[in-house]
This record gives sequence, C-alpha cells and structure tokens, in this order.
Amino acid sequence: MGPVRGAAKKRRKIEKQINGDKVPAQEQDPADWWDGLSRRISGPLALANAPNKIESVFKVSTKTFDYIYSLVKEDLMAKSSSFVGLDGKPLSLKDQVAIALRRLSSGESLLTVGDFFSVSPSVVSQVTWRFVEAMEERGLHHLRWPNPEEMKVIKAKFEKIRGLPNCCGAIDTTHIVMSLPSVEASKVWYDKEENYSMVLQAIVDPEMRFRDIVTGWPGSVTDSCLLKSSGFFKLCEKGKRLNGNVIELPEGSHVREYVVGDIGFPLLPWLVTPYPGKDISICKVEFNKRHYATRMVAQRALARLKEMWKIVQGVMWRPDKHKLPRIILVCCLLHNIIIDMEDEVQDELPLSHHHDTGYRQQFCHSMDKSAFIQRDKLSQYLSDGLPP
Repeated sequence: MGPVRGAAKKRRKIEKQINGDKVPAQEQDPADWWDGLSRRISGPLALANAPNKIESVFKVSTKTFDYIYSLVKEDLMAKSSSFVGLDGKPLSLKDQVAIALRRLSSGESLLTVGDFFSVSPSVVSQVTWRFVEAMEERGLHHLRWPNPEEMKVIKAKFEKIRGLPNCCGAIDTTHIVMSLPSVEASKVWYDKEENYSMVLQAIVDPEMRFRDIVTGWPGSVTDSCLLKSSGFFKLCEKGKRLNGNVIELPEGSHVREYVVGDIGFPLLPWLVTPYPGKDISICKVEFNKRHYATRMVAQRALARLKEMWKIVQGVMWRPDKHKLPRIILVCCLLHNIIIDMEDEVQDELPLSHHHDTGYRQQFCHSMDKSAFIQRDKLSQYLSDGLPP
C-alpha cells in the first residue's frame, strides 16, 4: 500500500462511567440493538418494517456490519470520551459504528446524519473520525500485496479475461473533488479541469480488490508523476515487486510480470500501456481491445468505491487535507472487506466504469525501449493468425 498521511493514536483501556459507578462498557444483544435502532430512526429509510435490511442504510449486510464492528470494538472502547444522543442517553459502540458507516456510505452532511440518528453534528464528526482511526489500525490487513500463491490465482484470472499472460494487476487514478475556502485554495490543488482535488492511485486485482493505493497528492499532479513518486514504483524499479516467474511464449520469447494501465502512464518493463493513435495495424488494434478489457477492472473498482462510499464521490466540503487521505484509505479498506466477506450487497449494484466524470484522458509519452519490445511480443502472441 502506498503512503497515507497520519497514524492511528495509541490505544488506552478505560472504564465507562455509568450511574456514578465505573463498570466495563457492555453491548446489547445484536437483535435487541437492531430493534432499538429501528425504533429510534425515522424517515423513508426507517427499518421498523424491514429489520433485516441493514444494507438499505449502511450499504453492507448484517454479517459484514458485525465483522466491521468486531474489528474496531476494542479501539472504540479504549477512547476516554463517551457520546450521548439528543435524548441524553449514551450511544453504544454499535451505535457509533452505525453512525460512521452511514456518514461514509451516504456522503450526507453532519447535520443530516445527525438528524437521522438523533445526535448532534459534532457527535457525528467525532464518532466518524474515531471509527476512521480504528479502521486504520485494525483493518489494514485487508489491503496488501498478494503473496506468491495468491498471485498465481490472480494471473490466471486476468488471463481468463482476454488472454493477457502473466498480468498481475490493473492501475488507474481518480480525483476526489474538494471545495476549499479561499484562504486554503492553493494553486497546487487546482487541477487541469479547474477543480480543487486530491488524487487516488490504485492497483486492482481481477475481483476489483485494491492491492496498492497512493493518495494525499494534489489533483494537479499527473498520473505519470504520481506513479514515479510512489513506493510501488520504487519497489518495482529495485526489482522487489513484480519480480516473479518469467513465462515463455510459444514462439520462444519471454514476458515478465507486469500491470496494465492506460496511456496516462509511462510504458515500462513492468507497466504495459496500449498502442497510441488510430492508424495502427490490425494486430495492435486487437491487442488494445484485449488490454482495455483487462484494465477495465480498475475503472470498475474506482467507480464502485465512489458508488458505495459516497463521501468520496461528490464535492468534499472544506475537507481537512490531512484527514482526507485517511478517510479515502478507510473507504478502500471497507471496499475490500465487502469483497472479502463475499457480501451479496455488491451483487445488487450495477457495474460502471465512469469514476472520473468531467476529466479528460491524460497522455504520457515516456517509453522504455525494452518495454516497447515486450509489448510487441505480447501483441504478436495475442494476435496469432491475424494479418500484421
């Protein structure tokens, strides 16, 4: 995973003050808690008549909600502050997780989320941030580079899409648009589409799972520059990543491990981009079609991220630029958890590849000679039988 600013605070075990006596914080029975939440919330998404439809509010199934809760419970218990609703009653740990998930998944304002749960906007803000800190600490194992055995499966699945052999991932970037106050509206955050934005770079596996991310950089940074500034680039250049088995093609040529990306990225020995231009051979056209179908998983993953976790979909209103990268990271972790849990919620969402609406295709003309040769070998292999 790439660099993300900030680190989770050290945890401290505390006791909760109840009726003047200190006793360990306890949780309700899950069914009782859900029944209670159903009665408390109101409006068109109220669950009183559909207690099992947790996904209608939080975008996750009951099973996934409980798993996320189990991840952050200990860290949330270790926080010294207690939170109460507008009725003066204390919020349980599950209430806090519910509020945070609603805020991240809906992208609604602090006031709207607060009204939904009958808590103040300040409580929504604090609870959400504590959840983000806990997820950073407890959920990071859901975003990691594959081990050799996992990579074998990944390469087989990528090859099954449209025949690209030894492909290990698809890379793409997207912009998180921000509305900044004039005192913070530095030109560095002003991108080419005349928005203030932060960029997210992601490398994705065939299941649309994020395997490496980089965020926190201004939207004015190009895809190529962001890549070359990333830890992933440095590892690949040092031979410490994408350094697995080299395969031999039928005609005797060899192809190393690589990821695929669009023409906004440089053509490198370990990053294969499509052939530019329209006046190209039939073989190259065929290669580009296969390449596009393969890298589509990255576009779909980023589109799904923004659809599921709408806090990063619209225009972020005056975000803290130090906290925003950590919020993006946690949304990526939640995205992966839904995949890892095989949550059926994801099956109900339409597949889209439009994640950066309003942004034009970038072009990078940087090209490595050996990478040029390898791409031609791949093109010839995939276009066997077609005229040159």
